[in-house]
Amino acid sequence: MSLSSFPLQRLDGSDFPPQALQGKVILVVNVASRCGFTPQYTGLEALYQQLGPEGLLVLGFPCDQFGHQEPGDAEEIARFCSVDYPVSFPILAKCEVNGEQAHPFYRWLKQQKPGLLGSEAIKWNFTKFLINREGQVVDRFAPQTKPEELTDKIRALL
Repeated sequence: MSLSSFPLQRLDGSDFPPQALQGKVILVVNVASRCGFTPQYTGLEALYQQLGPEGLLVLGFPCDQFGHQEPGDAEEIARFCSVDYPVSFPILAKCEVNGEQAHPFYRWLKQQKPGLLGSEAIKWNFTKFLINREGQVVDRFAPQTKPEELTDKIRALL
């Protein structure tokens, strides 16, 4: 499977065009509005503003699988991402990242880059995957890794 073969939807339910992924360095993050790591939205937006013009695409995937920290519907999430932590990077449709109902894109990400000790499971909100311009998953980062710590790794791929 290739990166562009996964059907993705924006938070509003519209299709996210696969061609928007082509030739980009992509940082994929499962996000939540009521998590101790939620302030990372600020760092993610800063990365996107700084490196987006050079080819970085940040994709946020709201997920409610960890401590019920993203309980809202699409409208509530959209409000949160425009008022509480304003972001301009794409927020995609709320999805599951683990289990039988995991989004196929997340199943692929986890197979390409397992976590510690080979575990594919995502342990918490704000786990990050870095994809190079060729569509290969090149790194996976724990929730504790702050977005600003990724600047050099992203620059190297740009």
